[in-house]
Amino acid sequence: MTCTHAALRRNDLVKLGFRYDNIVMEEAAQILEVETFIPLLLQNPQDGHNRLKRWIMIGDHHQLPPVVQNQAFQKYSNMEQSLFGRLVRLGVPNVELDKQGRARKEIAELYQWRYKNLGNLPHVLSSDKFMGANAGFAFPFQFINIEDFNGNGESCPTPYFYQNLGEAEYAVSLFTYMRILGYPGEKISILTTYNGQAQLIRDIIQRRCENNPLIGPPGKISTVDKYQGQQNDFVILSLVRTKHIGHIRDVRRLIVAVSRARLGLFVLGRMNLFKNCFELTTVMKLFTKTVPKLLLLPSETNPTERKLNERATVCDPMPIEDVYHMVKFVHDFYMSAVAQHLETQRQLNPPVQEEMDVETEAEKRQREHLEKKKQKEEGDKKEADIVFEDMDHEKMENVGI
Repeated sequence: MTCTHAALRRNDLVKLGFRYDNIVMEEAAQILEVETFIPLLLQNPQDGHNRLKRWIMIGDHHQLPPVVQNQAFQKYSNMEQSLFGRLVRLGVPNVELDKQGRARKEIAELYQWRYKNLGNLPHVLSSDKFMGANAGFAFPFQFINIEDFNGNGESCPTPYFYQNLGEAEYAVSLFTYMRILGYPGEKISILTTYNGQAQLIRDIIQRRCENNPLIGPPGKISTVDKYQGQQNDFVILSLVRTKHIGHIRDVRRLIVAVSRARLGLFVLGRMNLFKNCFELTTVMKLFTKTVPKLLLLPSETNPTERKLNERATVCDPMPIEDVYHMVKFVHDFYMSAVAQHLETQRQLNPPVQEEMDVETEAEKRQREHLEKKKQKEEGDKKEADIVFEDMDHEKMENVGI
């Protein structure tokens, strides 16, 4: 349960005679100091003694601290510091993990510098999942430079509600491209550093992808702060800002942002702005090892047998120049995929044609004979009728005479 829920239901838990000897507190670095003590008080003492024997706190003080909305409490009272962070800062003995098994080693390098001697577990260096290449992409991670779209970069329709239409269009197009290649939608998350951008991306996804059976929605659209503690195979990250760095300057938020992806990370932002930020220098140096333009291999499909460091043999990487190029390419790529899908369906389910009886030569002669016989009988009958009528007419004339 959460610490907030424990505080709200404490009386009920005490009345139930709730008893425990151990507490394991996950994400302890995101809990306010005062909230940290609440789970310790969910049982009444027995014989004047508290039966709690062990308290295990698990967290990462290098990531985001507790959220404190009031700036005065946050800045001047240091209320955003967790008890976990305080104990680590004061030098209380602790165990720090030195191996990671979440992400491929190329992505882990983006945040390993922040931790002491952080290495990789054996399966990260040998598993096919981590050693295989990402189908359709030349690199496992890239920082993609996004210039102004329709003459605009960041916008702020209401205070602190930052949006960037160019990055939103690029992110949705990139997601669509991945879905066409065969990546599962639930394995892709779209993250951003501002609520306004998250809302804009949701609107575009809802209008273009959500009701499309070939595309569908991504696994998650969220802000970096709300996504802490979660991860996914592929992450598309929009940094939004084009005039000022914004709160990604906080290294703890940066670590959260680049550590959510396991297999592929694609960051959308203004390269000239972020590479000159002192706090982001180490990460941006790693990003600048790749080109600032997205390199695609559209001839591949997911999964691919190509290994991570192998050069693609099906085609040369195709660079995407800007937002306009990306949107047009994905649209054409989608229409081609739809046409191919319809052709495949037509071949698998050909239209049903009515079977026509094939007339043999003998049946044809018999049919012609019957038709001639019928015509002759009709002719004889007609002549008989004419003779009969003539005879009656002559009889009537004779009677009249």
